[in-house]
Amino acid sequence: MKLWGIAAVALMLAGCGTKYQDMGFTGGVAAEQISSDTWRIVSRGNAYTSAETVQDYVLLKAAETTQAQGGTHFVIVGENQANQAVQITSGGSAQTTFSGNTAYTSYSPPVTSTVIKPGQNVYIKVLRLGPSQQAQGAISAAEIVQFTGARVKRG
Repeated sequence: MKLWGIAAVALMLAGCGTKYQDMGFTGGVAAEQISSDTWRIVSRGNAYTSAETVQDYVLLKAAETTQAQGGTHFVIVGENQANQAVQITSGGSAQTTFSGNTAYTSYSPPVTSTVIKPGQNVYIKVLRLGPSQQAQGAISAAEIVQFTGARVKRG
């Protein structure tokens, strides 16, 4: 019975990570146009989101943005981490038990933990390459949508 409870909690927590969605209270991803062919892709996760998931969101949003602009490839021209350290404090507790006329109280103090909310900002340049054209560092938007898109959980 205890094993089922642990499994249920693990499943609930696995579902708490930030989904691939527009930026919101629990995080998400957004594309902001900087110039005619340059975009900033911003992704933020919550404490249950891995850094790899945030990276997948950035790449997928970059690919989708590239395709929406009529591009075929994109080049990453800049990036920076936007991780945020947050302190979370659990409440303390006191429990009193009685044995006859004697009261026994046990106290658990509050516990403060630091969690990391992953984030990333990436700047991309959208390219329109023909079938025989190549550009150094160019990433195929179609391939990112095909491979990264297949493993991303959508909101």
